[in-house]
Amino acid sequence: MALTLGLGISVAPASAEGLRLVALGDSLTQGYGLELGEGFVPQLEAWLRAQGLEVEVINAGVSGDTTAGGLARMDWTLAEPVDAMLVTLGGNDLLRGLDPATSRENLSGILARLESAGIPAMLAGLPAPGNYGPEFQLAFERMYVDLAGQYDVPLYPNFMQPMTEKAEAGASFADLMQDDHIHPNAAGVALIVQGIGPYLLEFLRDIAEAS
Repeated sequence: MALTLGLGISVAPASAEGLRLVALGDSLTQGYGLELGEGFVPQLEAWLRAQGLEVEVINAGVSGDTTAGGLARMDWTLAEPVDAMLVTLGGNDLLRGLDPATSRENLSGILARLESAGIPAMLAGLPAPGNYGPEFQLAFERMYVDLAGQYDVPLYPNFMQPMTEKAEAGASFADLMQDDHIHPNAAGVALIVQGIGPYLLEFLRDIAEAS
Protein backbone atom coordinates (compact mmCIF):
# COMPACT_ATOMS: atom_id res chain seq x y z
CA MET A 1 0.00 0.00 0.00
CA ALA A 2 1.49 3.32 -1.05
CA LEU A 3 1.55 6.15 1.43
CA THR A 4 2.13 9.69 0.22
CA LEU A 5 3.46 11.95 2.96
CA GLY A 6 3.76 15.36 1.28
CA LEU A 7 4.22 17.16 4.60
CA GLY A 8 6.08 20.27 3.49
CA ILE A 9 6.33 21.30 7.16
CA SER A 10 9.34 21.95 9.36
CA VAL A 11 8.58 21.46 13.04
CA ALA A 12 11.02 21.55 15.93
CA PRO A 13 10.69 18.63 18.34
CA ALA A 14 8.63 19.45 21.42
CA SER A 15 11.18 17.61 23.54
CA ALA A 16 14.93 17.46 23.17
CA GLU A 17 14.69 13.81 24.16
CA GLY A 18 12.55 12.83 21.17
CA LEU A 19 9.26 13.29 19.40
CA ARG A 20 5.88 13.49 21.11
CA LEU A 21 3.11 11.80 19.12
CA VAL A 22 -0.44 12.27 20.34
CA ALA A 23 -2.90 9.50 19.45
CA LEU A 24 -6.34 11.14 19.35
CA GLY A 25 -9.08 8.55 19.29
CA ASP A 26 -11.73 6.52 21.05
CA SER A 27 -11.70 3.20 22.93
CA LEU A 28 -9.63 1.55 20.19
CA THR A 29 -6.88 4.03 20.99
CA GLN A 30 -7.54 4.22 24.73
CA GLY A 31 -7.06 0.46 25.24
CA TYR A 32 -10.52 -0.48 26.47
CA GLY A 33 -10.66 -3.82 28.29
CA LEU A 34 -6.90 -4.42 28.18
CA GLU A 35 -4.26 -4.66 30.86
CA LEU A 36 -1.66 -1.93 31.30
CA GLY A 37 0.84 -2.21 28.47
CA GLU A 38 -1.48 -4.19 26.18
CA GLY A 39 -3.31 -1.28 24.57
CA PHE A 40 -2.60 0.39 21.25
CA VAL A 41 -0.57 3.30 22.63
CA PRO A 42 1.94 1.35 24.75
CA GLN A 43 2.33 -1.35 22.10
CA LEU A 44 2.84 1.28 19.40
CA GLU A 45 5.41 3.19 21.44
CA ALA A 46 7.32 -0.02 22.16
CA TRP A 47 7.27 -0.96 18.47
CA LEU A 48 8.50 2.44 17.31
CA ARG A 49 11.25 2.49 19.91
CA ALA A 50 12.32 -0.99 18.83
CA GLN A 51 12.87 0.48 15.36
CA GLY A 52 15.27 3.02 16.87
CA LEU A 53 12.95 6.02 17.01
CA GLU A 54 13.01 8.18 20.15
CA VAL A 55 9.32 8.85 20.63
CA GLU A 56 6.73 9.24 23.36
CA VAL A 57 3.20 8.29 22.34
CA ILE A 58 0.56 10.17 24.33
CA ASN A 59 -2.76 8.41 24.90
CA ALA A 60 -5.53 10.85 23.97
CA GLY A 61 -8.08 8.09 23.47
CA VAL A 62 -11.43 8.46 25.23
CA SER A 63 -13.78 5.50 25.30
CA GLY A 64 -17.08 6.28 23.58
CA ASP A 65 -15.78 9.44 21.93
CA THR A 66 -17.16 10.52 18.57
CA THR A 67 -15.53 12.85 16.06
CA ALA A 68 -17.48 15.67 17.76
CA GLY A 69 -15.93 14.74 21.10
CA GLY A 70 -12.46 14.71 19.60
CA LEU A 71 -12.97 18.15 18.11
CA ALA A 72 -14.37 19.52 21.37
CA ARG A 73 -11.27 18.55 23.34
CA MET A 74 -8.63 19.88 20.97
CA ASP A 75 -7.73 22.73 23.34
CA TRP A 76 -7.03 20.25 26.13
CA THR A 77 -5.22 17.86 23.80
CA LEU A 78 -2.88 20.57 22.54
CA ALA A 79 -2.24 22.12 25.96
CA GLU A 80 1.16 20.38 26.07
CA PRO A 81 3.79 20.51 23.29
CA VAL A 82 2.98 18.17 20.39
CA ASP A 83 5.19 17.20 17.44
CA ALA A 84 2.59 15.16 15.54
CA MET A 85 -0.87 13.69 15.88
CA LEU A 86 -2.45 10.43 14.79
CA VAL A 87 -6.22 10.90 14.40
CA THR A 88 -8.14 7.63 14.79
CA LEU A 89 -11.75 8.72 15.19
CA GLY A 90 -14.99 7.68 13.54
CA GLY A 91 -15.75 4.27 15.03
CA ASN A 92 -18.44 5.51 17.41
CA ASP A 93 -19.96 7.71 14.72
CA LEU A 94 -20.24 4.54 12.67
CA LEU A 95 -21.74 2.47 15.49
CA ARG A 96 -24.37 5.16 16.10
CA GLY A 97 -25.15 5.62 12.42
CA LEU A 98 -24.35 9.32 12.54
CA ASP A 99 -24.51 11.27 9.29
CA PRO A 100 -21.10 10.95 7.57
CA ALA A 101 -21.39 14.60 6.53
CA THR A 102 -21.34 15.58 10.21
CA SER A 103 -18.43 13.25 10.95
CA ARG A 104 -16.56 14.70 8.01
CA GLU A 105 -17.13 18.25 9.26
CA ASN A 106 -15.79 17.33 12.70
CA LEU A 107 -12.68 15.62 11.32
CA SER A 108 -12.13 18.59 9.05
CA GLY A 109 -12.23 20.84 12.12
CA ILE A 110 -9.57 18.73 13.82
CA LEU A 111 -7.29 18.70 10.79
CA ALA A 112 -7.78 22.43 10.18
CA ARG A 113 -6.81 23.15 13.79
CA LEU A 114 -3.66 21.08 13.44
CA GLU A 115 -2.83 22.70 10.11
CA SER A 116 -3.14 26.18 11.59
CA ALA A 117 -0.89 25.16 14.50
CA GLY A 118 1.72 23.69 12.14
CA ILE A 119 1.36 20.22 13.66
CA PRO A 120 1.74 17.34 11.17
CA ALA A 121 -1.14 14.87 11.24
CA MET A 122 -1.77 11.34 10.06
CA LEU A 123 -5.33 10.08 9.59
CA ALA A 124 -6.45 6.50 10.19
CA GLY A 125 -9.73 5.41 8.65
CA LEU A 126 -12.22 2.59 9.13
CA PRO A 127 -14.34 0.61 6.69
CA ALA A 128 -18.11 0.95 6.95
CA PRO A 129 -20.39 -2.10 6.89
CA GLY A 130 -23.22 -2.23 4.39
CA ASN A 131 -26.05 -2.37 6.93
CA TYR A 132 -26.68 1.40 6.71
CA GLY A 133 -26.95 1.19 2.94
CA PRO A 134 -24.50 1.72 0.08
CA GLU A 135 -24.75 5.53 0.11
CA PHE A 136 -23.80 5.72 3.79
CA GLN A 137 -20.99 3.20 3.28
CA LEU A 138 -19.50 5.14 0.38
CA ALA A 139 -19.82 8.51 2.10
CA PHE A 140 -18.21 7.26 5.31
CA GLU A 141 -15.24 5.65 3.60
CA ARG A 142 -14.76 8.53 1.14
CA MET A 143 -14.57 11.13 3.91
CA TYR A 144 -11.17 9.84 5.03
CA VAL A 145 -9.78 9.81 1.50
CA ASP A 146 -11.16 13.26 0.69
CA LEU A 147 -9.95 14.84 3.93
CA ALA A 148 -6.47 13.36 3.55
CA GLY A 149 -6.30 14.96 0.12
CA GLN A 150 -7.77 18.27 1.26
CA TYR A 151 -5.31 18.70 4.13
CA ASP A 152 -2.39 16.90 2.45
CA VAL A 153 -1.93 14.40 5.28
CA PRO A 154 -1.01 10.72 5.04
CA LEU A 155 -3.89 8.26 5.33
CA TYR A 156 -3.80 4.75 6.73
CA PRO A 157 -7.12 3.55 5.27
CA ASN A 158 -8.13 0.82 7.70
CA PHE A 159 -7.12 0.83 11.37
CA MET A 160 -8.64 -2.66 11.73
CA GLN A 161 -6.89 -4.07 8.66
CA PRO A 162 -5.81 -7.41 10.27
CA MET A 163 -9.42 -8.23 11.07
CA THR A 164 -10.60 -7.17 7.62
CA GLU A 165 -8.00 -9.36 5.94
CA LYS A 166 -9.16 -12.44 7.85
CA ALA A 167 -12.81 -11.70 7.10
CA GLU A 168 -12.09 -11.22 3.40
CA ALA A 169 -10.30 -14.58 3.39
CA GLY A 170 -13.42 -16.20 4.80
CA ALA A 171 -11.83 -16.83 8.20
CA SER A 172 -13.04 -15.89 11.65
CA PHE A 173 -11.14 -13.15 13.45
CA ALA A 174 -12.69 -13.92 16.85
CA ASP A 175 -9.24 -14.93 18.08
CA LEU A 176 -8.16 -11.29 17.72
CA MET A 177 -11.14 -9.78 19.55
CA GLN A 178 -12.41 -9.38 23.07
CA ASP A 179 -15.69 -11.00 24.08
CA ASP A 180 -17.68 -7.93 23.01
CA HIS A 181 -16.59 -8.57 19.39
CA ILE A 182 -15.93 -4.82 19.02
CA HIS A 183 -12.56 -4.24 20.65
CA PRO A 184 -9.35 -6.09 19.77
CA ASN A 185 -7.56 -8.17 22.38
CA ALA A 186 -3.84 -7.82 23.05
CA ALA A 187 -2.95 -10.11 20.14
CA GLY A 188 -5.24 -8.14 17.84
CA VAL A 189 -3.66 -4.87 18.92
CA ALA A 190 -0.22 -6.31 18.22
CA LEU A 191 -1.25 -7.04 14.63
CA ILE A 192 -2.79 -3.57 14.27
CA VAL A 193 0.52 -2.05 15.41
CA GLN A 194 2.48 -4.23 12.99
CA GLY A 195 0.23 -2.97 10.19
CA ILE A 196 0.19 0.75 10.90
CA GLY A 197 3.62 0.91 12.53
CA PRO A 198 5.78 1.14 9.37
CA TYR A 199 3.67 4.02 8.03
CA LEU A 200 3.89 5.93 11.30
CA LEU A 201 7.62 5.24 11.43
CA GLU A 202 8.14 6.83 8.01
CA PHE A 203 5.85 9.73 8.93
CA LEU A 204 7.71 10.45 12.18
CA ARG A 205 11.19 10.01 10.73
CA ASP A 206 10.37 12.61 8.10
CA ILE A 207 9.33 15.02 10.86
CA ALA A 208 12.47 14.32 12.87
CA GLU A 209 14.69 14.85 9.84
CA ALA A 210 12.95 18.14 9.00
CA SER A 211 13.42 19.58 12.49
